[in-house]
Amino acid sequence: METEDIILGKAKYEDWRSMYRNVWSRPETAEYMLWRVTADEDGARARIQRTVTWQETHDAWLVYERGSGQAIGFAGVEETEPHIYHETGIALGPEYVGRGYGKQILCLLMDYCFSLGGQDFYYSTRAGNLASKALALSCGLVYQYSEQKTDQRNGKAYEMEIYKKNLRSTGSGK
Repeated sequence: METEDIILGKAKYEDWRSMYRNVWSRPETAEYMLWRVTADEDGARARIQRTVTWQETHDAWLVYERGSGQAIGFAGVEETEPHIYHETGIALGPEYVGRGYGKQILCLLMDYCFSLGGQDFYYSTRAGNLASKALALSCGLVYQYSEQKTDQRNGKAYEMEIYKKNLRSTGSGK
């Protein structure tokens, strides 16, 4: 899957260095996610091996910047009920935020789910993640409800906001 600026593709072992540099070592990228920062290159090598294995059987991809060819993030979806899809996380390295890549990723994910017969698409974000909320709204998702959650990394409570888009009403993810 691709746009003018990005490509969603399956991870390869050699992506460990760019994922480590651009995403996994970055606390600002992990802040609103459910994963921990990878502390060193050995950890990144092990993490890419797990990522490659995971992506073999899941609708999950790395995000590659078309111009540089570098892995700059990741994204994924899952079907939770027949014709109902949820994003499973979208992350970009901090140098790649604010370039329109997030919107391109989210539109690609919704188009992909639509192509599989998806009817509804759900997107979740922490209430404090203003950029993520703006992304959801810019792609036509509508706020549905909030849930109280606990961050397993530190035990702190947070509010998760859930957004939804009916993919059939627009004819695609756009």
